[in-house]
Amino acid sequence: MISGISNEGSVPNAKRLLWAGFMAILAAGVGFALRNGLTGEWKTLFGFTDGQVGLIGGAGFSGFCFGIIVGGVVVDKIGYGKLVAAAFALHVLSAVVTLSPAPDVTQATAFNLLFCGSFIFALANGTLEAVANPLIATAFPKNRTHYLNILHASWPAGMILGALITLFLGDALSWKMKLGLYLIPTVIYGFLFFGQSFPKSEASSKGLSLGQMMKDVGIMGASIVGILLFLFFRDSLGGILGGITGNEFFNSQKSQSWVIISACVGIGFVAWVAVITQFALGHWMIFTLFIAHAIIGSLELGTDSWIENINGSILTEKQGTILFIFASVMMFSLRFCSHWIESTLKLSPIAILFTCSIFAIVGLLACSTVTTLGVAFGAVLLYSIGKTFFWPTMLAVVGDRFPRTGAVAMSIMGGIGMLSVGQIGGPGLGYAKDRFAAEHLEQKGQKAVLEANKAERPSGLLGLFKEVTPLDGAKMQAARNLAEKEKRENILPEQSKLTPDQKAMVEANIAGARKTLKADAALPVGMAAIYLLLMLYFKSVGGYKPVKIEEQAS
Repeated sequence: MISGISNEGSVPNAKRLLWAGFMAILAAGVGFALRNGLTGEWKTLFGFTDGQVGLIGGAGFSGFCFGIIVGGVVVDKIGYGKLVAAAFALHVLSAVVTLSPAPDVTQATAFNLLFCGSFIFALANGTLEAVANPLIATAFPKNRTHYLNILHASWPAGMILGALITLFLGDALSWKMKLGLYLIPTVIYGFLFFGQSFPKSEASSKGLSLGQMMKDVGIMGASIVGILLFLFFRDSLGGILGGITGNEFFNSQKSQSWVIISACVGIGFVAWVAVITQFALGHWMIFTLFIAHAIIGSLELGTDSWIENINGSILTEKQGTILFIFASVMMFSLRFCSHWIESTLKLSPIAILFTCSIFAIVGLLACSTVTTLGVAFGAVLLYSIGKTFFWPTMLAVVGDRFPRTGAVAMSIMGGIGMLSVGQIGGPGLGYAKDRFAAEHLEQKGQKAVLEANKAERPSGLLGLFKEVTPLDGAKMQAARNLAEKEKRENILPEQSKLTPDQKAMVEANIAGARKTLKADAALPVGMAAIYLLLMLYFKSVGGYKPVKIEEQAS
């Protein structure tokens, strides 16, 4: 038994359910890390830009939103078991689609298959979290923060396993064999969930309708989901089905009909919530927490999806993987300490979130300045402390303060976080890296290098940021590989086989990575402001404490 896990469960099989949920999220973490480790190979094989890689990575989060929101809405009606079976089938389907691209396929075909495979993978992950989060919150009602942190320690555990596979088996296995390994924990979680009985949430056990559960979410909370759904259907789905991605899509005739379809989806979701809640506006704190969680998604998972690549750009790819593993080990270990932090340091969940925001700011700024592996470990440690407690602690706050929402608000919050990184965080960091690298070349008077080595398509974001001409992913990767090889072999500068263009691209890649991390540090600044205001609010009302359904204002 791991220290800190007691018999506090409200049902006899609470521990088995905890470890089943743990293994399910671990499978998601393994797949996530393996995909991160393949970006270099995909660039070499298919010539993807960082922006395209960001879109594929973003799809690995966007689908989560649909799985967790739909799952959260129907979980009490159809039961946990059926959702687990659906997630298992989706994980298998994801492997079939993602592993389909042949070496000689066109770039567009490879992109579409990898994008769709990542989306289905995320859909399965979201469906599982629609089960796991409310299940553990219900099974361990006396210490939700602690046990939700333990549950979500599986995410970094999965990332550790995936990164270790990349590090030690990277050259021994094909990219398809490596990625397919996430099916092993998938089979294990299926076995652990099989045949189990599941408790009902507090809201469900009291017979509350879906409309009553959704009142605290209301129109305000639903509007955040509506905006993100609009962005997904317009930017991702519309671009993919139209065969065009980036700002090129926004400037085409095909975009006009997709804007209308996307607006109908977003407005339709808000209207549906308005009707079932009898036009309740929702609670201001839920609305605020949803905004904060949208930022968390882009910060934690968006950065996770790029931190290995970015650190690998500044140092070496292998060192980037080592730092990714180190960050995941720290995150895994610290998530077993949340109970100690609450009880010993006497910090409320909101105070923990505020403190984490400060660590995240300092950590990202420090990461942007590293020049050696030793200094990088210190910077990544600060960032890891910052990001560790965000996601599960936010879920615990919703469970503590809004029990009437049952599984629904937790699911919507998780969906907001994932859809945010899918539409904004992941693609945004990819676009930033493309843009800053290109701007570095222009500022150095090396625009000819950019023109001679530019990608097939420009890079854009949301149709709002200026379109840039990025470097070709395959050419960039070839230059990086040669530079790292010469560094390992201690080749003197005068003996280097790097061409002037390749040297310029490697320097631009490093400069772009540093500027991207500095820009990313703006996200936890916004989060710190939100949590500080919430701390002041709770201080004014006598402090933070969990409430029961009977105590909630109707």
